[in-house]
Amino acid sequence: MKKLLILVCAFFVLSATLVLMAVRADNWPNWRGPSLNGVSSEVDLPTKWGEAENVSWKIAMPDRSGSTPVIWGETIFLNVAEGTKTSGALSLWALNRKKGELLWKQPLGAGDEMRRKQNMSSPSPITDGRTVWVMTGTGVLKAFDFKGRELWMRDIQKDYGRFGLNWGYASTPLLYDNALFVPVLHGMKTDDPSFLLKLDARTGKTTWRVERPTPAQVESPDSYITPALLRESGRVQVILSGGDCVTAHDPRTGAEIWRAYGLNPTNMQFNRIVNSPLVGDGMVFAGSRSNPYLAVRTGGQGDVSSSHVAWTTPNGPDVATPVSDGRYIYLIRENGALFAHDVKSGALVYGPQRLAPGTYSASPILADGKIYVTSEDGVTSVFRAGPKFELLAENQVNGYCLSTIAVSDGQLFLRTDKFLYCVGSRRVK
Repeated sequence: MKKLLILVCAFFVLSATLVLMAVRADNWPNWRGPSLNGVSSEVDLPTKWGEAENVSWKIAMPDRSGSTPVIWGETIFLNVAEGTKTSGALSLWALNRKKGELLWKQPLGAGDEMRRKQNMSSPSPITDGRTVWVMTGTGVLKAFDFKGRELWMRDIQKDYGRFGLNWGYASTPLLYDNALFVPVLHGMKTDDPSFLLKLDARTGKTTWRVERPTPAQVESPDSYITPALLRESGRVQVILSGGDCVTAHDPRTGAEIWRAYGLNPTNMQFNRIVNSPLVGDGMVFAGSRSNPYLAVRTGGQGDVSSSHVAWTTPNGPDVATPVSDGRYIYLIRENGALFAHDVKSGALVYGPQRLAPGTYSASPILADGKIYVTSEDGVTSVFRAGPKFELLAENQVNGYCLSTIAVSDGQLFLRTDKFLYCVGSRRVK
């Protein structure tokens, strides 16, 4: 009987593991993918494509967006600017994943506008397979079911004051444990404090709001990051970067656990932060306005600026959030200069290597042993992960690109201001 019980338990554990692996492989539920770090476990992904090569379908987009498509099963969700210079409307689109046909769209409000290169559709949707949540740069946050029925709505600016960001709000909420964590880190155009907000994902009601004070000044308090999630030794922490420092927070209470300064050692007044923190291998990686880029050892308490900063580099990105394969971290600067550093020591492995000419705002993703990153000109460079730079392909599509590639079930989803492209053939199950 005991043996039978052990076998039954082992079967259920194995089944649960296989289900989890399938979910991780098939879906891209948020901006940074199933592991929240830009890494996919999928294999046999496309390396080469173009307008007339290896594209399963494409659907026209009405305007640009920094929002990444998210995919769950047969549905793709998009945060869409219907026409920044015309209607100013924002919408959530749901597409049929097989053919790219529009299933439904629901309004997210008006007030879209340009803020430098981005508009108010930059935050990406998030889904758990039952509900999809989406926020706009205007502060509207809505929840829908998969049929497009609105479940609840919040207006963050109405409830907590105007966003004081110079470039417009662009953070995607973090979904964890039936809660949404919404950062509002600002200061350029407001005297209101920065804060982190926790909402019940099922009802939209506020669980807590905690202020996040820093000594940053002028534009340096402004942060456009998406929070990261640190799981370590049975403990979970929400990681934020902005206001010249990195902080870790208890998701139950919002209380600050530790903070590390060093992102603005010269006290520059315009050190706004765009690239999001990255977690892995006992480290939290966080960038400033390119220099310096920090690796902070986890496990600290209080001010860990002197005790836990493992290494720094001047080779950090401004906009694109890096990606890591566990041994190396790959940093892509706005001008297309690529650097690879050893995760633990920070030693330079190679770089600078030049990718296709252009400006880089989309973040790299790692899948199938390859790293994919798209320039604003719509050219995706594909290079091999590892200690030696090996460029595999440069793939051109039409349009202006701010959006990070999504991976699902053997296909890549690439968004420009002209089209959403489905690249490659879907894996046969």
